[in-house]
Amino acid sequence: MIFGSEVEVVNPDARLSGCALETLILSLSLALSLSVPTCLGGGVADTPFVQEYHEAYTIGQESASNDVRAIAVDGAGEVWVGTKTGVYRLDTGKKQWVELMGKAHAGPVYDIVVDHAGTVWVGAWNGMYRSAPDGLKKLEQIDHPITALCAIEDQVIGLGAGGIWRIADDACTYEEIPYSKHFRAVLPDGHSGFWIATGLGLYHHTDAGHKFYQAESELLGPDVQDIAYAPDGSLWIGGLGGITVYKGANRVHNFTPNEGLPSVSIRCVGQGSDGLMWVGTDRGVARYDGRNWSLRHSKRWLLSDDVRDIAFDPEGNAWIATGNGVSAIKRRSMTLAEKGDYFLDVCLARHVREPGLVEKCLLGAPGDTSTWKPRDDDNDGQYTAMYLAMESFRYAATKDPQAKANAKKAFEALRFLQTVTGTPGFVARTVVPSNWTRMADPNRKISDRQWAEMYVQNPREKRVETRWHPSADGKWLWKGDTSSDEITGHMFGYLFYYDLVADDTERQHAGKHVLKIIDYIIENGYVLKDLDGTHTKWGVWAPERLNDDPDWTPERGVNSVEILSFLKLAYHVSGDLRYQNEYSNLLYKHDYAANVRRAKTYNPTWRTHIDDELLALAYPSLLLHEKDPKLRRLYRESIDHWYAAVKADCSPFFDFIYGACADKAPQLEMSAASLRDASLDLVRWTVDNSRREDISLVRIPEREHLQTNRLLPPSERGVIRWDENPWKAVQGDGGRTESDGVWWLLPYWMGRHYSYIQPPGGSHKSNP
Repeated sequence: MIFGSEVEVVNPDARLSGCALETLILSLSLALSLSVPTCLGGGVADTPFVQEYHEAYTIGQESASNDVRAIAVDGAGEVWVGTKTGVYRLDTGKKQWVELMGKAHAGPVYDIVVDHAGTVWVGAWNGMYRSAPDGLKKLEQIDHPITALCAIEDQVIGLGAGGIWRIADDACTYEEIPYSKHFRAVLPDGHSGFWIATGLGLYHHTDAGHKFYQAESELLGPDVQDIAYAPDGSLWIGGLGGITVYKGANRVHNFTPNEGLPSVSIRCVGQGSDGLMWVGTDRGVARYDGRNWSLRHSKRWLLSDDVRDIAFDPEGNAWIATGNGVSAIKRRSMTLAEKGDYFLDVCLARHVREPGLVEKCLLGAPGDTSTWKPRDDDNDGQYTAMYLAMESFRYAATKDPQAKANAKKAFEALRFLQTVTGTPGFVARTVVPSNWTRMADPNRKISDRQWAEMYVQNPREKRVETRWHPSADGKWLWKGDTSSDEITGHMFGYLFYYDLVADDTERQHAGKHVLKIIDYIIENGYVLKDLDGTHTKWGVWAPERLNDDPDWTPERGVNSVEILSFLKLAYHVSGDLRYQNEYSNLLYKHDYAANVRRAKTYNPTWRTHIDDELLALAYPSLLLHEKDPKLRRLYRESIDHWYAAVKADCSPFFDFIYGACADKAPQLEMSAASLRDASLDLVRWTVDNSRREDISLVRIPEREHLQTNRLLPPSERGVIRWDENPWKAVQGDGGRTESDGVWWLLPYWMGRHYSYIQPPGGSHKSNP
């Protein structure tokens, strides 16, 4: 699936044209063999699509047994592999490999092919083998390494020892040929001849003689690894340098990184059952849909990016031989609603910890979700609030009582983050049971020298040694030094819980809680005052800081939007003019109106996706509940300015926030395509796109990290939230944690609520 091959975005406020969007959606649809989704009643129809997922199959404990060189699927759908140590067949019922060569014959295997009768043939270090009812049978006539095989009509061809072995009706004949002995692959030409790939060029062998291809005018490079026919009859020749394509006698095309290949080191080429061309490289397995290339790489998709061979089963699943075992990229039909159910099940099973906080979980072994453990995070409050908003949208769209129960539990968990502190209105970052001993950021002593270093790096730094405080009942430890991010997240969740879920009694309860926090901020001069009597490191919205302190210039716009949204929510839940007066005072006396107009900075040194998300969380209170036309125009100008920068991220969350707040639903098909393309695997594997040869590394839209010069689709990026940079070249944490999936669930259910996405098989009216 390709998001960026047709559109290169190298400017932080670049916009995708409508034509380019159509091209991208078409590419996505072709890659999944789907038609472009139609819209019903203004929303994208939730039609079934092909969801790919990865299953890993290691063969043994030793690295040599997982050094897979060849793979094939026989007529019964059974998978055969050749490794450095022998031949194995997969027992699909037990998901175990059966060794077939025996100790006496065990050794390197180079190729496996299935003939027209369903017999499996093996080319190995000591000759050729064929399948038999009792296992494998060695051909006694051949005692030399056989490195390449193919089946032609009623015979099997084996290449090795400088010649051609032909096996037909149990007869075995040998023909010496004056070709390079560096055989790599052999392919029937559809007549009586065949193509031979070698390390020194390509041969076309026929009864009348042969033709040799080696020159630069004939091939991208003479080191040919594999050959295959495409559906249109063209011959794809892959090797070091890329892919050369011939149609008949004519060289018609080249594929290199300039055309989208991730690497010039081609290991294998094959045609999938869906007609797409698959190419194994040292950077993963690439796929061509007729217009664009996509890539499956990293441990999300492959046990190793070193891909050696590919085979396809009758269901269209791709079985991939890698340098570290076998990976199957499988396919299943899904709707977005079914995908949402799957992610919600994962979230509830492993990501909700007492007292109801929602976040990533730790994995005891990389990628092994059976070893999960709960963890704490500085932003537990914000992420739980986003989960609260998600369940609120789900309840509004479905009226599912479980969604309401989940939302209520999340609200109470967030409320507990305030009450556990024993203060009039301070909110903890997070809480953990008092018997926890390993927190992400424990209490620590800071020496004067360390403090000097911290202060020099950031004059706004705060010396906080005691981060965790015991609750009054001794059951919990709560974390202080809470950031503005946390409060912004809380208020976002409270807004939609109040508007979409709570009944009258629950609204009174929620409203009092909101006012308690806002009053605390107002009474302390628009800062979040910690237990030490000073504001937390980031909890600052005060005019004298945002307007007059040069060190707070980067936060001026974002924090101004935040505090105005808090006050608007306070007025919304209370009707108390005191909050409206505070709101007007900041807007006009302290000129927050000017701060808000261009709240989103385009300066790449200051730009962060954290701020992009914070604005997305703050805008709804202002644009959904402000009635003054003048202020609505101001906020619309502000959100338009923000969206001009984030639109190129193709984030469904940002798109739907903008749609809800600006009463406009842009990029609906793109948003749905992004949700479809996202992997089912929520493990945060490291995905390194910096090694790809089809992209360039740049320092935009942010200066801090190396980024790709075009936006890659979700399936080719790491699992990230919307406060992370989707352009970042290297993402993930090595599979040590699993995401909670809320980054996907929130925009999906938001889209359902606003009728941007229709439920399967029908439509519903948008909720106000």
